[in-house]
Amino acid sequence: MSEAIMKKASRPDAVGVRLATPADAAVISEILLAAFGEYRSLYTPESFAIVTPGPDEIVNRFDEGPQWVALIDHEIVATVSVTDEPEGLYIRSMAVRPLVQGTGVGHKLLAAIDEYTAGTDATRVFLYTTYFGTGARELYEKRGFRWVRDTTADEWYGTPGLEMEKIIERTSK
Repeated sequence: MSEAIMKKASRPDAVGVRLATPADAAVISEILLAAFGEYRSLYTPESFAIVTPGPDEIVNRFDEGPQWVALIDHEIVATVSVTDEPEGLYIRSMAVRPLVQGTGVGHKLLAAIDEYTAGTDATRVFLYTTYFGTGARELYEKRGFRWVRDTTADEWYGTPGLEMEKIIERTSK
C-alpha cells in the first residue's frame, strides 16, 4: 500500500464504499488475513480459520448477504458483510487494512450498513468481536452499538469475546 493512500485515508471524501462482487473475493480474503493476522496467537486455530476465510468461502458468502468494500484511489482497503439471522442483522468480517485503521474507514463501512438496514424491517443489528482487537469496541460504540454480554470460549471455537448490538427504532406510519 502506498504512502499516498495512507495519507488520503484520513480524508473522508477520499474513501468510497461500494457493494462487493465475487471478483473481489481474493482481496477481501487478503484484507481479513492482514487485519486479524497480528492477533493470530490470541485465536484458536479454529477461530482464526473462521475469521480469515479463503476466497472460495468469501464467494460462498455472497449467497448469505451483501458484502461491501471501502476503496481509496480504486484500491480496496476494507470490507464488511451482513447476514440476516433470526436474532437480527448480523455484521461479520469487518476488517480494515492495518495501515489505514483509525482513519475513519470503518465508520464509512458501518454507515453503509446503516443505510442498508434502513431499507429493511430489522430492529436489531448485532456483532461479535474480541477484546484484543485494538479500537474495535470503541468504533462500534461510536456508531451506536452497546455491549450485550461476554461470550465464552465454548461459544466461539475456543476464543472468548463480546456481543454488541444496536437497536433500530422504527416509527409506525
